[in-house]
Order: sequence, then structure tokens, then C-alpha cells
Amino acid sequence: MKLASRLDRIEPFYVMECAKAAVEIARSPACAGSPMIYLNIGEPDFTAPPPVLAAARACMEGGRTHYTQATGEPALRDRISRWYGERFGLDISPQRIVVTAGASAALQLACLALVERGDEVLMPDPCYPCNRHFVAAADGVPVLVPATAEERFQLSAAKVEAAWTAQTRGVLLASPSNPTGTSIAPAEMGRIVQAVRARGGFTMVDEIYLALSFDAAFGRSALSHGDDVIAINSFSKYFCMTGWRLGWLVLPEALVPAVEKLAQNLYICPSSLAQQAALACFETEAIAEYERRRAEFRARRDYLVPALEGLGLRVPVAPDGAFYAWADCSAHAASSWDFCFDMMRRAHVAITPGRDFGHSGTERFVRLSYASSLPALREAVQRLSRVL
Repeated sequence: MKLASRLDRIEPFYVMECAKAAVEIARSPACAGSPMIYLNIGEPDFTAPPPVLAAARACMEGGRTHYTQATGEPALRDRISRWYGERFGLDISPQRIVVTAGASAALQLACLALVERGDEVLMPDPCYPCNRHFVAAADGVPVLVPATAEERFQLSAAKVEAAWTAQTRGVLLASPSNPTGTSIAPAEMGRIVQAVRARGGFTMVDEIYLALSFDAAFGRSALSHGDDVIAINSFSKYFCMTGWRLGWLVLPEALVPAVEKLAQNLYICPSSLAQQAALACFETEAIAEYERRRAEFRARRDYLVPALEGLGLRVPVAPDGAFYAWADCSAHAASSWDFCFDMMRRAHVAITPGRDFGHSGTERFVRLSYASSLPALREAVQRLSRVL
């Protein structure tokens, strides 16, 4: 059967390929008595707190499982709007919010609405691989712009201006970023928005880790820089609802009808069960638990980054959010791919090689997720220490 040519522009998701290899190694006799520790997948070890689970049960028992509007339950759009005011001091109209089937659906909808065949979209190298694949799936051209440690592995306004061509349509950023856990400073984000706006382009910012910011210098939404900024967010990371597949978009209001039309045709609506449950995420009890967990993620970061440095796995920029450390393994191996498979086999610690995340020096880097418990992180460091 002949496949669509767009598939040629979408690379394999090596993170998942490595995850499958880790599971196979974990099943081998060599791992008996020393179970694999998984620091490779970006999924919180916490699950949805009790108020969310109770809301889901009530939804099922009450039979509230029918289709919703393609843009999401009005009550949830309103509650997300109020959360922006409570958390970030922003006045975001509920009419600008579209609830989606995960942040992945949000990115797909935004790219399909804005990107024409051949349009270029600028993003930093390194960056999350699926972001560039959403652009490619819309027949656009992702353009990776090398970003250095001095730039926090993020694009700058100067880099955007230098890379902009007649074919450039906009920028796709992530703050905090996967794989680096680093954010764009608010002042620099403002300069990027201004540079893009002056060229008639769009600024799209993946903010799924924004509520997991740890440092006061960051943690400000890009939406503060104007109503033309597009933000993507999710209930997966801070709200610990990964498998519920629920996210949202904040759009310029004029763009909402186009995105609604796409959502109606592509997936009808997000899960009604997940939406009803998500309303409970904003209850006082739930927010208190999420903040406790955010403090736990910060404590894990504060342990892991110095520990990695002590192993010769240098972290050039300390993560200020999310739950990733981007570490240079070149003191131990020329290829992070080989290094990760070696650590899986010898230390029984699963780590993600940099191959997925770009082309500018990423072969030297590995991504470690500290979404696992502190005892698991300590054990992983001890195992790596014995091997290295």
C-alpha cells in the first residue's frame, strides 16, 4: 500500500523506541534482582488527586458522558480562565480558550489552522521532537535554530530576526522546555513576540510545564505579551492527568471559529469524562496537593543536578522548571545513544539519548527525567556511579 509522502518528513520517535528497548532489557535475566529504574519518560509518578477521581466517578454514575461542544465544556473554559487570573494575574476571556484532546491535539489544531504547505516555522535546537513533526504533518517546514547554553537552549529575538526569511510563518517555542527544563526570560519573550509581530507572523508557545516553574525569575505566561500570542497547555504535567488526554489552547478570539471547525471534524470533542474530572483540579484541596508536588519536583531537581555533575555528567544550564535535566555525557562516551544503551544494560537505568531533540550537538547530551521518586533517583545515581 502506498503511503503518504508526508511520512517521509516525520522521523521515528526515538524516545519511545528506547523505552521499548528498556522494557525488553528489564525482562532479561540480567535484570533479575535489580529492576530497571526508568528516568527516560516524562510522566509524573503522581496520579490525579482524590477530588479529581471523585469527580470522574460522579460523572460516570450520573451518566454525564455525552458529547460536549467541540471547544469544550463552558464551565471548564470559564474555570481555566479564572485560573489564569488567580495564578498569573491575567484576564483571559473564556471565549479565547479551546479545550482539546491533550496538548498534542492543541498543537495539531494550531498548526493546521496557521501553516500552509512550504511555510517555515522557527524553533530552537534542541526542542521536543513532536513539535516539529506537527509542523511537518501540516506540510510546513520546521527550521531548527541552534540554541546555546548561554541562551539557555532557547531562541532569542536576535536569533529569530537572523533566521527569518520570506518563507517564515512564525515561531514555535516551549517555556519551560522539554528536554532542557529551561525557560525563556520574560523580557526576552517580549522581544521575540515584538520581532514576530513586526513581521506579521505568529508566536506559539508550549506552556505545558509552566505551572511547574521553580524560580521566581521565570513562571510568567507568554500571554502577558499580547492577545495575539497562542499558548498551549495541558492537564498532564502539573495536574498529573497524563492518560486522561486533556489540554487546551488560548487563541486570539478571531482564530477560535477556525480551530473549532477543525476540532469538530477531527475528533468531535474532548473526553467529557476527563473534562468533568478536570473541573475538580482547581478545588482548594487539589491545588494544595499540586503545590506540594511541585515542591517535591523542585527537591528532586536540587538533588539530581549536583549528583549528575559529580558523575561527570555536566548540566550546562540548571533546569528552572518541568522535570528534566539535560546533561552532557561526552566525558564518558562520544555517542549519547551508545551511552544510554550501555547504562540500560550495565546499570539498569533507562535514560533518553539526545538524538530525538535536534541536530546541533545533541549527540553529546542525554535527558534524565526526575519525575521518579527521590529514593529511585538516589538508587539510580548509585548505580550510575558504580558503572562510571
